[in-house]
Amino acid sequence: MKKWRPFVTMPEQYRGLQEIINKQVEVAQLVLTEEQMEQINFTLIEALHTNKQVYLTYYKQGQCITETGFIQFVNTLEDLFVFIDGVFGLKHRPRLIELLDVRFV
Repeated sequence: MKKWRPFVTMPEQYRGLQEIINKQVEVAQLVLTEEQMEQINFTLIEALHTNKQVYLTYYKQGQCITETGFIQFVNTLEDLFVFIDGVFGLKHRPRLIELLDVRFV
């Protein structure tokens, strides 16, 4: 048995509806205060030196993404950091300005 999926037979309409749904889910990037940025900075430094696992929340393409991982490298001059995903072991390189929250697991 196949599950009935409307609009799949019309690819143009299906793509258009998917774009509308994706745009409804998008959120604007949050602006952090100086105090929040300092707290994130201290947590990043501590997680880097102690190699503790953290929850990272960052903004990417209209969505807030939360992942667990380990901080591997922080470069403030180039405005990026590298963390290793705790689930798959993949390296991610988001920018520091996209970072919204960092908490220890």
